[in-house]
Amino acid sequence: MVWVREVLVAALLLAVDIGVAGNVLKDEPGDRLLVAAIVVASLLAVAVVVRRLWPVGALVAVVVISVVAAFLGLLWDPFVAVALVSYPVVLRRDERFVVPCLVAVVLAAVFGQWWYAVGVPLILAAWALGYNVRERRAQAEELERQRHHQIAVDERLRIARELHDVVSHGMGLIAVKAGIANHIADAQPAAAREALQVIETTSKEALVEIRKLLGLLRQDTAPSLRDLADVVDRASSAGVEVDLAIGDCDHLPEPVALTAYRIVQEAVTNVVKHAAPTRCAVTVQADAHQVVISVVNDGAVTTVAPGGHGLVGMRERVETHEGEFTAGPRPEGGFAVRATLRLGDRR
Repeated sequence: MVWVREVLVAALLLAVDIGVAGNVLKDEPGDRLLVAAIVVASLLAVAVVVRRLWPVGALVAVVVISVVAAFLGLLWDPFVAVALVSYPVVLRRDERFVVPCLVAVVLAAVFGQWWYAVGVPLILAAWALGYNVRERRAQAEELERQRHHQIAVDERLRIARELHDVVSHGMGLIAVKAGIANHIADAQPAAAREALQVIETTSKEALVEIRKLLGLLRQDTAPSLRDLADVVDRASSAGVEVDLAIGDCDHLPEPVALTAYRIVQEAVTNVVKHAAPTRCAVTVQADAHQVVISVVNDGAVTTVAPGGHGLVGMRERVETHEGEFTAGPRPEGGFAVRATLRLGDRR
C-alpha cells in the first residue's frame, strides 16, 4: 500500500512537470529542451518513489538535479520534489540535511526565477509534518512500552499473590497440624501420626500447586471454584468444619472465578490459623452483574495484624474487579470476610 501511494505521488508530479514543460516549450525550436525537461522530471519522480528506502541519498540527488535544472530553465515546479523527499528525511531525524535544501531554493529564487521561492514554505511544511508524525509515533511507542511494562508488573503482582495464597494456605495447615502432633505425640501417638500424614499430604499438594503456578505463563489452567472442595477437605483435617454453598457460577470469566477461589482459600486459611477448631460458612453466589462471597466463622477472634498480606491481597484482588471488600469481627462473635466482584457490562 505504501509503495502504491509513492508511485501515485511520483506519477502525479511527473505528469504535472511534463504537462507544464510541454506547454511552455511548445514554441521552442527543436525538441531538445522538452526531452531534457522530461528526463529531469523522470529522475525527480524516481527519487520520490525511492525516498523511503534511501531518504538522505534521494534528497541530495533531488536537490542537485533541481538546482541545475532550475538554472538551465528545465524545472517547472517550485522544488516540490525536494519538499516530498524532505519528509522521510525528517522522519529519520536527519533534519540537518534539510537546511542546505532551503539555502539552495533561496539561491535558485534569487538568481533564477522568483517563483522558486514558493519551495521554501513547501519544504518547511514537509519538515513540520515529518516532525509531528515522528513525535506522534514516538509517543505511541512509549505508550506501548509503558503498557507492556504495566502488564509485566501486573503479572508479577498476580504471581506474588498466587504464591502467597498457595504458601500461606499450605503452611498454615502444616503449622496447625505440627502443633497438634507435637502436643499429643506422647499421649496419642495414633493421632500424632494422623497429623503427620496430613502434613505430608498438604506439603506435597502445596508443592504441586507452586509448580502449576510457576507454569501459569505457559499454561491456560488455573484453580476453579470446583476446586474449593479440596480447600474444604484440608480445612476439615485441621479442625475447621466448613459449610460450602456455591451457586451457579459457570458463566464467570476465568479471572473472576480465580479471584473468588483465592479469596475463599485465603479466608478459610485465616480461619484455620486463627480460630480453629470452629465452624465456618462459605457462600459464593453470582448473577449477571456480580459475585458475592461470604466467609463467616464462629470461632474466637484473635488480633489481626493490620499489615498482613492476606487481607491486603484479598482487598487488592477485589479492587481489580471494581468490587467491595470488608473483613472484621462480628458483634455476635466470630469473624466475617465479605467481598463483591463486579462483572461489568456483559452485553
